[in-house]
Amino acid sequence: MMKKRAYAIVAAFCLATSAIATTAAVTSFSQTASAADVVNEKLGDPIVVYGGSLSESEKQTVKNSLGITNSVQEVTVTGSDIAKYISGGNASARLFSSAKITPEDKGYGIVVDIKTPSNITQVTADMYSNAMLTAGITDAKVEVAAPKPVTGHSALAGIYKAYEVTTGEKLDTERTDVANQELDVATDLAQKAGVDEDKVSKLLTEIKQQIADQKPATKEEVAQIVDDKLKDLKISLSDEDRQLLIDLMNKISNLDINFNQWSNQLSDLGSKLSDSISGLKESVDNNTGFWDKVVNWFKNLFGLNDDEESTTK
Repeated sequence: MMKKRAYAIVAAFCLATSAIATTAAVTSFSQTASAADVVNEKLGDPIVVYGGSLSESEKQTVKNSLGITNSVQEVTVTGSDIAKYISGGNASARLFSSAKITPEDKGYGIVVDIKTPSNITQVTADMYSNAMLTAGITDAKVEVAAPKPVTGHSALAGIYKAYEVTTGEKLDTERTDVANQELDVATDLAQKAGVDEDKVSKLLTEIKQQIADQKPATKEEVAQIVDDKLKDLKISLSDEDRQLLIDLMNKISNLDINFNQWSNQLSDLGSKLSDSISGLKESVDNNTGFWDKVVNWFKNLFGLNDDEESTTK
């Protein structure tokens, strides 16, 4: 009799525990679902910019990649936007890259997450971050996706359009032109000069940091900053590539920018780059679960296009 009562008590306890666990799971799911659907009444809904050349099936693929499940603003980037936002841009360009822009509170910074890294073949998340900062975009989370391999060069046009629609602010065209040139120089150094992508981003960030701190008055002073950073990072460039970099940084030094504020933003971006590079080096040195750490490092690095297909460039 005692044994039967013991079994009954254990069974009752198990049923009660199961009921509590089920209730907790349902409650947790409900809270998570409602959090995803919360409307941000302060900053507004995210905005999604779709490449104008997307087919309906490609558009759905992009939606899935960007995790579009709730209310968002939706716009399309067109050839006229390319001509508007990118100096010398081709208005008949094919556009595939898309992005979701989520405005964030002041001080958040810029966070770029490329959701389809295998389809954005030349531009890295930190290259986008650097160019966006030059263009005057701050405090936003940007998620990028494309349904097929593209270089990603003109993806910035979609980001510019989304930012203006979301915030109601007009970007300075002089700054966006320089930002586009910066993206071109960054990808050229990585693709043609053979400089490691992360070193390129670190180089650009640290040169801009020095420009913000030192406020060089002449092109010669800008050239000295560039040469010092090339030496510090042990990067060797051809005379032509070095001059491209100096010309770019001289344009940046002449922009109408609040360099004190910019210095803080660049410092934050530089810290993220340094932490990421250090994390990868530590993984290599320890040689423990190496490939898992490499994969995770790339996933967490930061946490649109006359888009030419990558095989054509």
